[in-house]
Amino acid sequence: MEHLDRCDAADRAWVTEAIAMVEADANRSADTHLLPFPLPREWGVDLYLKDESVHPTGSLKHRLARSLFLYGLCNGWIGPRTTIVEASSGSTAVSEAYFARMLGLEFIAVMPASTSPEKIALIEFQGGRCHLVADPAAVVVEARWLADDLGGHFMDQFTYAERATDWRGNNNIAESIFSQLALERHPVPAWIVTGAGTGGTSATIGRYVRYQRHPTKICVVDPENSAFYPAWQAADWTIRTGRGSRIEGIGRPTVEASFQPSVVDRMVRVPDAASLAAMRAACAVLGRRVGGSTGTNLWGAFGLIAGMRAAGETGSVVTLLCDGGERYADTYYADGWVTAQGLDLTPYRATVERFLADGTWPA
Repeated sequence: MEHLDRCDAADRAWVTEAIAMVEADANRSADTHLLPFPLPREWGVDLYLKDESVHPTGSLKHRLARSLFLYGLCNGWIGPRTTIVEASSGSTAVSEAYFARMLGLEFIAVMPASTSPEKIALIEFQGGRCHLVADPAAVVVEARWLADDLGGHFMDQFTYAERATDWRGNNNIAESIFSQLALERHPVPAWIVTGAGTGGTSATIGRYVRYQRHPTKICVVDPENSAFYPAWQAADWTIRTGRGSRIEGIGRPTVEASFQPSVVDRMVRVPDAASLAAMRAACAVLGRRVGGSTGTNLWGAFGLIAGMRAAGETGSVVTLLCDGGERYADTYYADGWVTAQGLDLTPYRATVERFLADGTWPA
């Protein structure tokens, strides 16, 4: 009888060691902090920020990259000589470059030629290489082609994000949030607020709260130029906007495969100027810089809290501090860049200041 072995013993041993290394990284990282956002206690509603900026690569995408690598390794897609390719110009590429270097693998991020030098430098600092594409709409196609041409593996975050993470627990972000809330006065949150880039985080949290039979609802906040909100509104998942989001890490011009609308209870469209106004307000309150997607999250959370107060409800709301603001010093925190984008933060800043003063929110 003939036998065909598709993986030799040395390659299998390498995969075993690689999985152990990725798991060890998770064990060293322990967990991220759940920070209380200061609101008057008499309001009866508590707000918390899950601080994902403390991961080794500085963002929520560290969790995604770890899960994608484990998924690829356990599926037999990644071996000791595999070149890793991803379509990303942001935090996902930074985090995947980190894990590729840890495993001694080449990593290539395919991104638009318009990507800022600062973002390219972050990826290269982690040992990655950047492949620039003139047409932003062709990035995913180019990444697939490049992976095929090199005999590598296209990570494809937008397809695999929702399935690479174990939504039932296993130290995912949802399990961590509920564990850390256990000793708070409202240990089961009324709402968890998150953005959607791949859609993997909202899918994981939405599935987990159902699996654990919690009454917690999921609110997804969506920035300008993203297809998620209009598709949700019209129940038409073929909608395309043709434009990218200015808020890095969230929003997509098309509804990605990992977005699971059936686990989302509410969606909120957030103007980009509102995201930046909330971001800057949070910077003043927390004494540290946060990224633009955290501002988007907070805008949604503030509106929910005001609604709870108006209805006489008490409880807790949790959202994510997705990354630090240091990498956005030349964009979101630069007044010249904001003006060049045609954004006026003034009315949105007034809305946030009014909410922080008396808990009210415009209809």
